[in-house]
Amino acid sequence: MRTGLPGPLDPTEPRNVAEAVFKLGLEHVVITSVDRDDLDDGGAQHFVETILAIREASPATTIEILTPDFLRKEGALETVVAAKPDVFNHNLETVPSNYLTVRPGARYFHSIRLLERVKEIDPSIFTKSGIMVGLGEERNEVLQLMDDLRTAQVDFITIGQYLAPSRKHHPVKRFVTPQEFKSYETIAYIKGFLMVSSSPLTRSSHHAGEDFAKLHEARERQLQKTA
Repeated sequence: MRTGLPGPLDPTEPRNVAEAVFKLGLEHVVITSVDRDDLDDGGAQHFVETILAIREASPATTIEILTPDFLRKEGALETVVAAKPDVFNHNLETVPSNYLTVRPGARYFHSIRLLERVKEIDPSIFTKSGIMVGLGEERNEVLQLMDDLRTAQVDFITIGQYLAPSRKHHPVKRFVTPQEFKSYETIAYIKGFLMVSSSPLTRSSHHAGEDFAKLHEARERQLQKTA
């Protein structure tokens, strides 16, 4: 895999994205990026400008963002949260015991804290995170990860089967059965997640619009119960 420094940010990108969202008539959109550790803010302001441009061009569109971890980017998270996306998604990807081999540049508890901080700043924003299974994790590790996310008040978890993009990537250790995915879904709801997507084909942004509607309905039901 070739790596290297990316080019400079395109100042027209936020407007171009917003125009595309408007022309396509999208009701829900997911905005994501590659890691931009080369930038002082990790690309936070670019997320903000894209959110604002979409709000202006298509006010009824709900916006989900899938961000990097903004590790060592002071103030970046706060900048993005202030733009009030409807959903803030940051994926853990796997259990902490796999981080050295699967996510060597990331920090598990930093990512948990990032999601927790979103709720501290603005509890109205839905938070979301996802993992892939089949990377050699143990069942109890997945359950502990669920507990860590719920401690951070994360609303929505996605769990899907890992598939190696190439022979150079981490190998698939096991194909998880549909029954196990269903079991994870049941347990996640018991632990208090408002929304769970758990299946071999689940991906972080797949059916995001439909899932957002369900997530919103789940919160409304929860509020009615506590009223």
